[in-house]
Amino acid sequence: MKNTISHRVADFLKNFPPFSFLHQKDIETLSEQISIIYKEKDSVVFAENEETHNCFYVVHKGAVTLKNSLNNDILDMCDEGDIFGLRPLIANENYKMEARTHEETILYAIPISIFKPYALENRAVGNFLIESFASNTRNPYSNSHSGKLYGEIIGSETLDIDKNLLDIQPVKYSKKLITCFSTTTAKEIAEIMTKKNVGAILVIEDKLPIGIITDKDLRNKIVTGEFPITTTADLIMTSPVITYPKKMTVTQAQMAMMKSNISHLCLTKDGTANSKAVGILSKHDVMVELGNNPAVLIKAVKRAKKAKQIKPIRANIMQLLQGYLDQNIPMTLTSKIITELNDVCIKQIIEIALKKMKTPPPVKFAWLALGSQGRSEQLLHTDQDNALVYEDVPEELKEQTKRYFLELATHVNKGLFDIGYDYCPAEMMASNPKWCLSLGEWESLVHHWITNPGKNEVLLSFIFFDYSLSYGDRELVNNLSDFIFKNIKANPVFYIHLVSGALQSPSPTGFFRQLLVEQDGAHKDFFDIKRRALMPLTDAARVLILSHSVKSISNTPERFEKLAELEPHNSELYLACSYSYKALLKFRTKQGLLHHDSGQFIALETLTKLEKIKLKRTFKTIKELQEIITIRFNASNIL
Repeated sequence: MKNTISHRVADFLKNFPPFSFLHQKDIETLSEQISIIYKEKDSVVFAENEETHNCFYVVHKGAVTLKNSLNNDILDMCDEGDIFGLRPLIANENYKMEARTHEETILYAIPISIFKPYALENRAVGNFLIESFASNTRNPYSNSHSGKLYGEIIGSETLDIDKNLLDIQPVKYSKKLITCFSTTTAKEIAEIMTKKNVGAILVIEDKLPIGIITDKDLRNKIVTGEFPITTTADLIMTSPVITYPKKMTVTQAQMAMMKSNISHLCLTKDGTANSKAVGILSKHDVMVELGNNPAVLIKAVKRAKKAKQIKPIRANIMQLLQGYLDQNIPMTLTSKIITELNDVCIKQIIEIALKKMKTPPPVKFAWLALGSQGRSEQLLHTDQDNALVYEDVPEELKEQTKRYFLELATHVNKGLFDIGYDYCPAEMMASNPKWCLSLGEWESLVHHWITNPGKNEVLLSFIFFDYSLSYGDRELVNNLSDFIFKNIKANPVFYIHLVSGALQSPSPTGFFRQLLVEQDGAHKDFFDIKRRALMPLTDAARVLILSHSVKSISNTPERFEKLAELEPHNSELYLACSYSYKALLKFRTKQGLLHHDSGQFIALETLTKLEKIKLKRTFKTIKELQEIITIRFNASNIL
């Protein structure tokens, strides 16, 4: 007989990470050990410095605040699906803050002894915990953690994640203050606010804030006729001004507005009305910050019923990416977050496309991301590279099965185009019959590439060997991967052709280490960071990882880090390559966001000397790496 309560718990948990990364059976097993706890409003779940419980908590209903007793500040607010009380259990230390219910709350208490094996064995779960809870809140992406979480660090340096654990991300505020004097009339104030397109204006005296007037004040006091339009500011302003220090967190700003029932906060140098105003923060600013939270964006994507609803969310993802780069968040962490968000968008587009089909899929299938997307390195809006593989079917069903999946792929590719992914100019997309094949057909094609490696076949294999599963049946993908490695092992000469292709990328520098630019074409005199810097590293990493028959890693920096484990004598070079790749990817991403393009072609005259030096530093690894694959695969005759 089924345990109804535990099944309800499982049905809830499967919608939230990290439980969503687990198999349904594992979630159900875990749920049988979970306790359900009811807490009245203002109840303490655990106190600061209290010894840790034998479990951590998930909020089922209600809300829990995490407070620092030193100043009684609310550091975080946990609501439905949020985890708290986990980091101290992992770190084996007392609680660093108090957890108190903000309202009537139902909690799920999960024994750490039961959950820990899943965190150790499931990489996705482990990564989520590191990324999401290292700072003791749900937000480890503040300046104080820059370079400390998944940092671009070479050698034996360790990651320091124990400093400033109570820090959470500061809120952004408008520094362009719009002010007036106590003698300014309501009519003049309305004209200023309209011209400047702001919702509030500060009233100042001797450069200090003495009052604030908002849209609401003008509506309630002037438009209603309570005061004439000639009334001066001192009669309609809200005074004294409620002020706060400029270093506010999103949570603190939200709580301050709720506490005082106001829509704008005045930020001053020292947090009091006796110092100069430095900025103003609106409820809209806070909502924008909350809306750009990765968890919020994921929820928004999953609620979308049409592709057009996802497009503005993709724009928010780009804003989030820009924010991470501005804060100098480590590229590894940035890539993981943006890739996860992009993957959620793709999955939702596929879900939407499936609902457009008249019948469910006739057999199991898998949607594959190829190229940079398959390597989890596609941070900017670029074109699509994807493929579809489905189960083999009897001869009499082949035509109708292919027709079904081509129709599905057409819907998906159109949906991806609608949210910002351009169609692939070379038509390397699943809606192309050549890229929508059964497992057997894919195996035949890959076998042809490996045993007849011409220039085109090598190029296609480069793109295809970087695939990752976006949606569907993992077993199909594993079977295809096994087939590829088996065939390469049986045809070692194929490595020579892969190395030949990897050595075709033009050198980044010429004499005197000058950056080489394009000599002709639409991008004449521009530096091609993709072909001259990123591709040589990508291609070499692919060849080397294939030679070790490692099929579970497609990301270039992760391939180098794995190679460092497999070849300790080359560890220093491989870790340097990993660092270089992340630095180059970050550089390209910044350029792309700056110029609203792919970031591939860079005008060197726009770079500072320091930027050029940083670029050149990464190129030394390319030469050493190409020397290694040339010698290892005896490819000197093809240089």
